[in-house]
This record gives sequence, C-alpha cells and structure tokens, in this order.
Amino acid sequence: MTCPPRRDPPAPPARPTRTEVPTVRSPLLRKLLEDVRAGKPDAEDAFWGYVCETGAPLVESDPEGDPGHRLVTFVRREDPARPATHVLALVHTVTDKDRHAGDLAPHLMERIEGTGVWAISHRLRADHRASYQFHATSGTREDALRADRPAWLRVLDHAEPDPLNAGAPLPSRDGRNPASVLELPAAPDQSCTRRRDGGVARGESLDTEVDGRRITVHLPPEHRRGDGPYALAVLLDGEMWGPVLGVGDTLDNLHADGELPPTVAVLVDTMGRRMQDLACSAPFVDWLADTLLPWTEREYGAGADAARTVVAGQSAGGLTAAFAAFRRPDRFGLALSQSGSFWWPDDDREGEWLTGQYARAERRPVTLHLEVGRQEWMLLAENRRFRNILRARGYDVRYREFNGGHDYACWRGGLADGLAGLLGP
Repeated sequence: MTCPPRRDPPAPPARPTRTEVPTVRSPLLRKLLEDVRAGKPDAEDAFWGYVCETGAPLVESDPEGDPGHRLVTFVRREDPARPATHVLALVHTVTDKDRHAGDLAPHLMERIEGTGVWAISHRLRADHRASYQFHATSGTREDALRADRPAWLRVLDHAEPDPLNAGAPLPSRDGRNPASVLELPAAPDQSCTRRRDGGVARGESLDTEVDGRRITVHLPPEHRRGDGPYALAVLLDGEMWGPVLGVGDTLDNLHADGELPPTVAVLVDTMGRRMQDLACSAPFVDWLADTLLPWTEREYGAGADAARTVVAGQSAGGLTAAFAAFRRPDRFGLALSQSGSFWWPDDDREGEWLTGQYARAERRPVTLHLEVGRQEWMLLAENRRFRNILRARGYDVRYREFNGGHDYACWRGGLADGLAGLLGP
C-alpha cells in the first residue's frame, strides 16, 4: 500500500477522567479516536504516516506497568476497493488455541469509529515471536466466526500478510500467502537466518533422488568430495526447509561465523508420506540409517560417525528425530527435536509411547536437544515429561522453552541454535 506523507506521531492521550471508560486499549488509538471525534483535520492520515514510519504492529508499554510485557496492537487499513464487514487477526498459536475451543470471537478486529482503522490488541511477553496474517470477509459475523476444520482451512487459504510490517515475511507453501512476523524486543536473536549481502562464502545446493526419495543436499563452502569426514545434518520435512525457507543461507552463515564445522545437510522430502513416515516408523528410520547415510558417506564424505550426525525435525518430525536416536544410535548420535509430538499416538496404544520407551529401555549413547514453545498448550507438558525422563535416565539432554508457538517463525532460529549447540565448538 502507499503510505501517506510523513507526519509526527500522535501525542499520547490525556489520562482518562473518572467518567471515561476507554474501550480502546492502545494509547495511540485512543488519541486517534479523540482527534477524529474532535474533528481534527488529517488525524487518520497522521496516524497511518506514523505506522508507515515505525512499522506494524504497534508496540507500546504494558498497561499494567510490567517491563516484561508489551501491549501489541495489530492494525489493518480498510481497502475501499474491498470493504470488509469483519476482519480476523490470525496470530499463530494465540488464535489457534481459541479456534480449537470453537471460539474465534476474541480475534475479531474492531473498526475504530469514524476511521478506516481495524485494530486488535494483545498483552504479550516482551520475548514473544509469532507469525500472523489478516483475513477480511464481507459476509456475516456468523460466517466469519466459523471454527470447523473446513471453514478454518478456507481462512488459511486466503489469509494475507500485514503490508505495514517492515520485516521480511515468512514464506508459505501449497499456494498460500506468506505471513508477517511479530518479533518483540526480547525475542531470541535470529540474525543468522537472514541472507547476508556480502562476506559469506556460499555453499552449493543440489537436488537429487535416493531410492526414489527426493533429496536436497547443501554442501558447505569449499566442500571437496575426497575430503572429510564431514559432519552431517539430516533435516526432515526437507521440502519446507529447502525451497520454501532457504535453510542453506542459515547454514552458510553458521559456517561463516564459526558456529558450525563444515557440515553436509541432507533435506529429506516427505513425498506425501508424512503421516506414515513421521510417526515412529521403524522402516523409515532404518531407510535413513541403512540407505541414505551410506549414500551420503559415499557421495559427500559425511555420515560415517554417529557422534557427528544429527537428525532434526519439528512436530511429528521432532518425535521422529528422537525416535531415530533411540532406534538407531549406531547411526544417529545426535537428535534435534523442536516441538516434538510426544503425545503420540492418539489411538488404543499407550499414549506418549516414545517417552515410555526411553524410560524402560537401556540408555542409548546419544545426545538430545529439545525445545518447545510456551504457547504450545497441546505439547508443553508432554515435552517437559520427556525431558524429565531423559534426565532421570542420565541422558545428555539440552532443553529450552521459547515464547512462541508451533511456528516456523520460531523454529528457523531454534534449528540454527540447535545445530550449533550439537555440532559446533
């Protein structure tokens, strides 16, 4: 969108009198509302000019005075060519929790009286990171709030990023729009995930097939086939990490910064078999160990040493990474699990099955790096129990909780940190 001319930021509003009960939480929006009601010329243009300069969403001090929190207000400008009757703000995991409960009403944005400003505020911890989108509709409120799965999938298919967010968007796949990313001041640094303009030697990415499975290989800078042995990182959900998220830039940055030894990365495409292969599948893990790794060793000099071979995954992939280390510690001495689905399975079998296996079986000579989001209400307790079992059994386990959700916006930084922690100096 085209931003209006540069303006000074709206002044903070006066403290409300006892008879005033402001319904708008953001001080900037309350000031805008006061100016509009007072008939101040160009009040809305001045507001949008400020947003264009500072970027969206609006981040203001915590109304409760806690320096560890912020008031975050998402704003959307009405499009006269596509007027909306309702707008949903989809903040990853924050919105999903209520959607699972069947109540999207808390995530409907409000139209500020007399303006084209749609807004909604959330009080969030100052280290929060999340991807987000907007979904505008011209139908009824009932239709906008439908939370059944088919309706929700249609929302995800048409939701759009925030054009006023100045940060790089988070790419998507399957024809969906990218998402914008909220990063509050204390969120963990992710500078290594961004492509750098200069000073970084570039590795080479190659697309190939192994035994009918699509594979992307990212070689470290100055890789030589006869050299080695190289460290190896096997990344599950390779079709996401490769063509969508461009993890090669992250690996190159880690190499350039000395955070990672020369490491070959093998990105394994799910080939439409995700629900089958990433559910503690012994045949899939054995294929990785007995077919993929020997191939990688022959072709690229990586994967011979289990102590320098890490398997990494997210969600069901995180479960499978931990399972691979359990089943084949002879090939995978390191496992990186992000938001692992340790609740699995949800049928008649024992729940949290893999946790039980680690609790009862002989201890494996493996190291595990686990992370999970504090907003992941469906996974947090299960990951903590898995961590506790590993510690009780004497495993070398590194564990952290980030303030975010089930979100590649969080995972891409966590992947870099986990690989550096497991393979780096």
